[in-house]
Amino acid sequence: MRKTIGPLAAALLTVPALAACGAEAGDDADLTVVASFYPVAFVSERVAGDLATVDVLIRPGTDAHDLELTPQQIASVQDADLVVYQSGFQAAVDDAVAAADRDPATVVDSAEGVELIEGGDHGDDHAHEDEADDHSDHDHGPNDPHLWLDPANMVELTRDVESALATADPDNAETYAANAESLVEELETLDADFAEGVATCERREIVVSHEAFGYLARTYDLEQIAVNGLDPSNEPSAAQLARISDLVQEEGITTVFTERLASSAVADTVAREAGVETAVLDPIEGLSDETSDEDYISLMRQNLEAITQANACS
Repeated sequence: MRKTIGPLAAALLTVPALAACGAEAGDDADLTVVASFYPVAFVSERVAGDLATVDVLIRPGTDAHDLELTPQQIASVQDADLVVYQSGFQAAVDDAVAAADRDPATVVDSAEGVELIEGGDHGDDHAHEDEADDHSDHDHGPNDPHLWLDPANMVELTRDVESALATADPDNAETYAANAESLVEELETLDADFAEGVATCERREIVVSHEAFGYLARTYDLEQIAVNGLDPSNEPSAAQLARISDLVQEEGITTVFTERLASSAVADTVAREAGVETAVLDPIEGLSDETSDEDYISLMRQNLEAITQANACS
């Protein structure tokens, strides 16, 4: 890929590296890791333990989709020992990684090797007849970026981060391997519990506030019906809202799922029109004040509980 020299490169030449402001590390921490947003930061922190400092580019409680980097953050992408990100999700991070022209061994892309889902490809033929219009304005291309909602993808990311850390710091390779194995066991247990938990649901449909759950739906044989498209800021038309409301009533759906880091106004409208309840299904793009004491595993388990209650899973 051809590298360009522009504002990003200029910033790298004129701004000092970002001071460590992420996860606290122990006294022996020598490595610095830059993680672009919460799910990849979670894996990085768990695998690195106290042997690295993990700086997260997105602040808690903010929308991960539309991240804009400061000059200091752009510099940190060049200067860190390891960068962990997801290509195609945050354009500013993609640009910063490209401009940094890093050794590929020091960059982990969580999307590499993943079978991506195209926007609108979630089995919902009922409510999105105009889906081409729904998804024309989002900023992360035609693919659903929310791949971390399939625990198997997080397992692969864990192994990739372990390999990169071991390459950067071979003296501590055994520690990284042990940390990674512990996390993989948790993720595989989560996957098994999810599969068992939704295996006997009375309904397979989940009505969600935005099209973030394609990977979860594909993995666990659910049908995602999204009120908004991939970009939660793109609101559906009145006709689309009416179709979804009618579908909720026709299929006996009991719950419309909202989320914490995006407005619930449109989903609330659908629930009110259909006469059903709302509950939270978290896409886990980031933490909020409400979830600051949670992590990826606990939030996924909350999602499992929400789905099993809404869909009468025995």
